[in-house]
Amino acid sequence: MFEHGVPHSLNSRVRRVVAPNPGVMTGPGTNTYLLGTEAVAVLDPGPLIDEHVEAILAAADGKIRWIVATHTHPDHSPAWQPLQEATGAEVIGAKPWDDMFQDDTFAPGVEVTHDYLLQTDEFTLRAIHTPGHVGNHYCFLLEEEGMLFTGDHIMQGSTVVIVPPSGDMRAYIDSLKLLLDYPIKSLAPGHGSVIEDPEAAVNWLVDHRLKREQKVVDGLQQLREANLDELVLVVYDDVDSGLHSMAKLSMTAHLIKLQQDGRVQCSDQERWSLI
Repeated sequence: MFEHGVPHSLNSRVRRVVAPNPGVMTGPGTNTYLLGTEAVAVLDPGPLIDEHVEAILAAADGKIRWIVATHTHPDHSPAWQPLQEATGAEVIGAKPWDDMFQDDTFAPGVEVTHDYLLQTDEFTLRAIHTPGHVGNHYCFLLEEEGMLFTGDHIMQGSTVVIVPPSGDMRAYIDSLKLLLDYPIKSLAPGHGSVIEDPEAAVNWLVDHRLKREQKVVDGLQQLREANLDELVLVVYDDVDSGLHSMAKLSMTAHLIKLQQDGRVQCSDQERWSLI
């Protein structure tokens, strides 16, 4: 199912090509989606790997008209440039809001906004602004299929990292809940398999984030005062220590949310405590 570079049909309008970049943070690899058959939109072109670019071009057979990015992390957008140079396709997406792990080459011809519509003879694709993972993140709803392309907003089999400063835990939870207002039948994530029960997936993620937030509070109550290195050992005691450097990003986003709520404070020495 996840054979790299081989197009896999998900329905009559969508094919998936998986990039050869498997790993702890990317699962089987980044999913690139090809929408349409006569005029193709490439959604999340993926990492800048020659064989992946070649696989997309071969699968699209000269019919690429649009390149769409959910966000601009290096595993999702950099292949836009060779694809655009090869096809002249219109590039759609949002520029980075900060410089944390971003693809600074990304230069969209269309700066996407909430509810932007890409309408073709074959499909309608609606942009839904879903900040949280990062500020410039958008999900895209293929309206005819009820299929939502979630980028890194929702991943199959794992939670996503919230990356400050543009990554925002409050915005993440709010934009997860926003998705429940749309007629979504399935989720096509940036990594992993299609998720067939969107409501359950969204509710699980919201509940998981709120439980993790409570672990932050409990950790500060236990330690009384802590820096990030000390606190992550308590809050993410259920996560492999090799992932703690990334976990500290999400934990920081939790702390910022709690600070905004007036529940925690940070000293000049960058030590956190309950108020």
